[in-house]
Amino acid sequence: MTVRELRAGDLPVWRELFRAYGVFYETEFSEELLDRVGALLLEPGSGIDALVAERDGAVVGFAHYRSHPDTFSGGRDWYLDDLFVTPEVRGTGAGRALIEAIAAKTEGTGGSLRWITADTNETAQALYDRVATRTRWVTYEVRR
Repeated sequence: MTVRELRAGDLPVWRELFRAYGVFYETEFSEELLDRVGALLLEPGSGIDALVAERDGAVVGFAHYRSHPDTFSGGRDWYLDDLFVTPEVRGTGAGRALIEAIAAKTEGTGGSLRWITADTNETAQALYDRVATRTRWVTYEVRR
């Protein structure tokens, strides 16, 4: 398994993977949204970045992440927005490799890496419970 930064040539495969991720969360992404997010992921300084996992030269997963100043540490805090691995390679270490690659970026920044998942996503939680500590925080949301 290889983890690397997303490249422009990866966008067609990324679009299909991101669509599948949306299906999992019962969300359909428009072409316009896919165009916009893809552009943001490739734009330096946009505030969101992406890694991909490759197996045998094929992109099989992605992770979207961002960082920002942390008020509790004065360092940088990191947030994993989205993580998806094709069903065919789940359990082979792709998800773990993506998380570990982002966690490596946090070293020396004074912050931590956090993320949320659906309470029903037990498959992902099995991995998350092995690589991170479940917190006591409750998430709230305002939609507009």
